[in-house]
Amino acid sequence: MATTYRRKPTKAELRRQKLEEVVVYPIDWLEERSGLIGGIRYFLFRNVPADINWMQTLGSAALTAFLVQAITGVILAMYYVPSAATDPHTGQPVAWESIVNITDHLYLGWLVRGMHRWGASVFIILMFLHMGRVFLFGAYKYPRELNWIIGVLILVMGMMEGFTGYLLPWDQTAYWATVVGINLNGTAPFLGPWIAQFLRGGQEITGETLTRFYSLHMLVIPGAIIALITLHLYLVIRLGVTSPPWSKEAAGMEEEDEEPARLRPGLTRPPRPSGATAMQAEPGGGE
Repeated sequence: MATTYRRKPTKAELRRQKLEEVVVYPIDWLEERSGLIGGIRYFLFRNVPADINWMQTLGSAALTAFLVQAITGVILAMYYVPSAATDPHTGQPVAWESIVNITDHLYLGWLVRGMHRWGASVFIILMFLHMGRVFLFGAYKYPRELNWIIGVLILVMGMMEGFTGYLLPWDQTAYWATVVGINLNGTAPFLGPWIAQFLRGGQEITGETLTRFYSLHMLVIPGAIIALITLHLYLVIRLGVTSPPWSKEAAGMEEEDEEPARLRPGLTRPPRPSGATAMQAEPGGGE
């Protein structure tokens, strides 16, 4: 009878094994108590249609652009001063001087501000391209109508984010562009005058307007966008990715069943009876 001998692990293998245990332990601890790692693994390695192409990455590109905006915005907020007061030494607005300080004196400040400034346009363009792809591919159809509505809300919030951020440099271009934008909003029926009054914080654009725009730009609108993106990603994971229009599995190309498909049981729809319960529920069913 043959005897199998196992080689004794070397010291290097033992060190590597202990290192792996140290690295994996916090991950296992977090997974055991939250299930978060399994959710991330499912999100990254879930099944998608085999015939998708690079056009399906426009949504991920828009998400990446938003993350860049969030990171660069936090860095800029550490040095920006949202004040319309005039510096008595230079005669320039404090907000404008903080922008000059970020651009000219802060290490790589010109790069961070440039990424944030041009990244806003990139974010909006990518969202338009993504929604155009969704529309042309028919990915807004049942059961993804709610996700389409959420995408429209994200686009609106993104444009509001750009509008509120345009005033922050507090220069002539920002001031008069904001005057035009608020006046356009003021021409809306019924709520127009109230919207203009709310945005200005009074009858004229003053330092209070700058503070209000800064709070909207840094707190309210980003929070709404993050919440909408979270819900958007959840629906994408739950409903799956649609195939291109030329695919046999494209949205709207499914073969119709002889009987209409029943909707999934939910809070307002009880589950269907099955097995012996279903037989008892039918007329003439067994006792």
